[in-house]
Amino acid sequence: MVTKPSSDDDCKTYKIRWLILGLFAIYSASNSLQWIQYSIIANIIVEFYGVSSAAVDWTSMIFMILYIPFVFPASMMLDKFGLRKIVIIGTIGTTIGAWVKVGSVREDLFWVTFLGQSIVALSQVCVLSVPARLAAVWFGPTQVSSACSIGVFGNQLGVAIGFLIPPWVVPDESIDEITTGLYTLFIGTAIFSSLITICVIFFFKDTPPTPPSMAEALKETESKTNFKEFKTSLIALALNRNFVLLLLSYGINVGIFYAISTLLNQIILRYYPDNGTDAGQIGVLIVFAGMLGSVLCGVVLDKTRKYKETTLAVYILSLIAMIIFTFTLEIGIIIVYITSALLGFFMTGLLPVGFELASELTYPEPEGTSAGLLNAAAQVFGIILTSSYSEIFYSLDDVWANGIMSMILVIGCVFVAFISSDLRRQAAHNKQTTDVQIPP
Repeated sequence: MVTKPSSDDDCKTYKIRWLILGLFAIYSASNSLQWIQYSIIANIIVEFYGVSSAAVDWTSMIFMILYIPFVFPASMMLDKFGLRKIVIIGTIGTTIGAWVKVGSVREDLFWVTFLGQSIVALSQVCVLSVPARLAAVWFGPTQVSSACSIGVFGNQLGVAIGFLIPPWVVPDESIDEITTGLYTLFIGTAIFSSLITICVIFFFKDTPPTPPSMAEALKETESKTNFKEFKTSLIALALNRNFVLLLLSYGINVGIFYAISTLLNQIILRYYPDNGTDAGQIGVLIVFAGMLGSVLCGVVLDKTRKYKETTLAVYILSLIAMIIFTFTLEIGIIIVYITSALLGFFMTGLLPVGFELASELTYPEPEGTSAGLLNAAAQVFGIILTSSYSEIFYSLDDVWANGIMSMILVIGCVFVAFISSDLRRQAAHNKQTTDVQIPP
C-alpha cells in the first residue's frame, strides 16, 4: 500500500518539469507559427497563386473549422492516453503538413498549400487543450497558473514568428523572387518542425513519479476507483452555468482576436499602402505584448487566487483597448504600434486566465476537456467574427467593423460579471485530508 501525502506541503515536484514545459512550448510554437503564415502576406499570396483575399483568409480560418469537430475526440484521447502520446501525434502531424507545403510553391498549386495547411490545422487539436492539463500534472498548486501561462506563451510565440518572418522572407517583388521566398519560408518551417518532433519523441514524458498536489492526487485516486466516461464529463460541463458563461465570454474575446489577426494585413494596408512589413511587425508587437500580459496575469493569479476578478478586469481593459485601437488607426503608424500593443496585452492576456478560471470552476472534471471546450468556443466565434469582420470591412470600413466588435465585447463583459466564484479546485487544495490509501 502506498500512502498518499496528507497536504500540498508533502507533495513533490521534479526539475524535469521545466524541460517538459519547455518542449511543449516550442512544439506549440512550431504549430501556431503556421496559422497566420499566409494572411500576414495576403497581398503577395493573392498575386502569386491568383486567388481571392477570401481564399487567403481561409488559410487562417481552416484552423478554426477543423478544431470544432475534432476537439472532442482529441480531449478524450488526452484523458485516455495521456500527455506524451497526444503531443507526439500533434508534432508528427505538424511536421507532415509543413513538408507538404514545401511541394506547393507553384502558381497553380494553391490546393496543395491549402492541404498542407489543413494537416497542420488538424494537428492543432493536439496543442490547445494541453497547457492546463500539463500544468496540473507536473506543477504544484502555487505554480499551476504560471506554468499554464508559459504553455500558452509557446503558442503566442509561434504566432509572433508567423507574423514576423513571412514579410521579411517573402518579398513583394517579381514572381521569381516570391517563389524563392516561399521556398525558403516553407523549408525552414519544415526543418524546424522536424527537429522539434525528434526532441519530443526522445525527451517528452507523460507524468512525474508522484503527483505534485493534493488536488491532482485526489483526482488520480478518483480516476482509478470511479472512472467517469468522457460523455458524463461533457454533460457535467454543459450543466455548469458558470462554465457556460465563461465559454461564451472567452469565445467572444478570442474570436475577435482571431478576426483582427487574420485581417491585420488588409487593415494596415488600407491606411498605409506601402507598409506591408509594418503589418507583420505590428502583429509581432500584439503577440509579444500578449505574452507579457499572459505571464503577468498568471503571476497575479498565483499570488491572489482572484480568478473571476482578474478575468473581469482583463476583459474590461480589452474592451477599452479595442475602442482606443479603433479610433487611432489613421493618426500615424507609430500610434498604431502603441495601441496595438495595448490591445494585445489585454486581449491575449486573457487566454491563460480563461484556462485557469475554467479549471477552478469545473474541478474535478479533466482540464483537457474544459480547455478543449473553451478552444472550441473560440474557434466557433472566430469563424463567425472573422467572416463578419471581413464582410463589414469591405462593405463599410474598419471603423464600423471595430465598433461592432467593441459592442460584442461589452456582451462578453456582462457574461463574466454574472459568473459566481465557485472555486472547486481551490477548495480541494485547501481541504484537510489524511492518509488516503491508493490500491497497489
